[in-house]
Amino acid sequence: MKLFAQLATAQATSRKIWTLAAPYFRSDEKWKARALLAGIVLLNLASVYMLVLNNDWFRLFYDALEKRDQTVFWQQLGRFTYLAFAFILISVYKFYLTQLLEIRWRTWMTGHYLQRWLSHHAFYKMELARYAANGTTPDNPDQRIQEDLNLFTVYSVSLSMGLLNAVVTLVSFVGILWGLSGIFSFTVAGSTYNIAGFMVWMALLYCVVGSVLTHFIGRPQIALNFAQQRYEADFRHHLIRVREYSEAIALDGGEKVERRQLDTRFSSVLANYLKLLKAQKNLIWFTSFFGQAAVVFPFIVAAPRFFSGAIQLGELMQISSAFGRVQDALSWFIDNYSSLAAWRATTDRLTSFEETFQALAQGNTAQAATNTVANTTDELRTQDLTVSLPNGTVLLTGLSLAVAPGDSVLLKGPSGSGKSTLFRAFAGIWPFARGQVQRPPDTMVLPQNPYFPDGPLRDALAYPEPVTAYTDEALRQALTDALLPQLASRLDDADSWSQKLSGGEKQRLAIARAFLKNPRWLLADEATSALDESAENTLYKRLLERIQAAQGALVSIAHRPGVAGFHQRQWTLVAQSQEASQARFVLSDGAVPQTPGSPPARG
Repeated sequence: MKLFAQLATAQATSRKIWTLAAPYFRSDEKWKARALLAGIVLLNLASVYMLVLNNDWFRLFYDALEKRDQTVFWQQLGRFTYLAFAFILISVYKFYLTQLLEIRWRTWMTGHYLQRWLSHHAFYKMELARYAANGTTPDNPDQRIQEDLNLFTVYSVSLSMGLLNAVVTLVSFVGILWGLSGIFSFTVAGSTYNIAGFMVWMALLYCVVGSVLTHFIGRPQIALNFAQQRYEADFRHHLIRVREYSEAIALDGGEKVERRQLDTRFSSVLANYLKLLKAQKNLIWFTSFFGQAAVVFPFIVAAPRFFSGAIQLGELMQISSAFGRVQDALSWFIDNYSSLAAWRATTDRLTSFEETFQALAQGNTAQAATNTVANTTDELRTQDLTVSLPNGTVLLTGLSLAVAPGDSVLLKGPSGSGKSTLFRAFAGIWPFARGQVQRPPDTMVLPQNPYFPDGPLRDALAYPEPVTAYTDEALRQALTDALLPQLASRLDDADSWSQKLSGGEKQRLAIARAFLKNPRWLLADEATSALDESAENTLYKRLLERIQAAQGALVSIAHRPGVAGFHQRQWTLVAQSQEASQARFVLSDGAVPQTPGSPPARG
């Protein structure tokens, strides 16, 4: 039963490998890929053929030594020269084409997975999935794209070509070894038995026993390799987080906590690596003994025939060489067990990554049927919209809202009531929303914590559009309008702007984007929370003037009373008991309440 289970596992692994590998050889690069693969196969066959010629050379060369035949000796040395040159030529181009196929394959797979990861907000939904009820998501997708794809292509090419080489070598040399083996005779209880091809059977028995023992000894490496990649990625991920949040950690004095966190993660790396090292050591003990014993094993078996005079020294050396080739071919599994274990672990990780993409694609199809975002209308409208958290908790239900051109709406409510989540549903990125959403085409969202790519300031300002779409004058004017005149002369300065700028400067730079792009519809999610009141009022006034001039609308999330004066209507989220409704909050729509001394609503 265990054998059948292992065979089923091997078949399942083979299907996974084929599922991951086949798309490249069916892609738009298929002819280049297939040509490279065919070239590598031909060169592998040629290298095996050179080994066959070398095996024959061993017999002639050592016979010449035994007979002290100087003429044949020098002839065979000359023959060795061109055999060696041909072998070197084949080896060099086999290496070159193999590396070329690996890098082309990796390049295609990296582009393929980057496209899928960055399409339909898959990168965002994968992060949300880890918080969903009973949800699963692959850990560290960055590592899977950067490292696992590289390992998969390298192992796939090297191991498959190695297996091909082993099979062809076995077929080529087993006939030679069979012919050189002669007939082995022995007597038991007065009966004589003859075994043809005795050396072949001994090589087969030797390698079968070795393969079984290797699998038994090395099997723990599969799970350990899988875990090692995950622990290494977790450690690297936390190092990156420390770098990204260096200022906040320094302000909190969190160095000791982060050190403990990093030590904990590295302890997992080290503990698993020591287990893997122990498993590899046990396997190397056996494979080293197996390899050393294989050197003398053919001499021991063939020695009686040599000392009886049945074969000469050249034939003995040819038998040793042929046995070594057959043994190497049959020992391919033993020699490559560690690589096979790492290959399987990598394949399992990429397979789970692939399954996540397929699940997201099915989710996108279901979402498209229930949560449609149409960019052909001139108003923001929802119909029977339900917004939930990733764990299934319903925040809002039955929302039918409408924002027309010229409107300005303030969304208020307690923290955790779903204000930002409702904005995400408006933007069409929240996968846990059901209902209908219609959004105008020229809509821009200003988040509380905007993102800026590393590089020149002009790229950060124009993001995500190409900077060539804007003149330098337009870029400088946008910065000046956003109260960042000190940056207007630094358009070509390259820096890590998310780390370099203060919270208020980052929010003003995001508003400068809005001034640069002039959207008609703007969703501002606490977009001025880090600004002083004077700057906040100035920027809101300028934003509202531009939106009104474009006959658009403004929807804001804000807590400060001063922001209310720039809005006509107010949506308020009010908590209610779970017994009263499925939703935790209900939304009321009304005019912005005027408090004593507050400015009248503008718009």
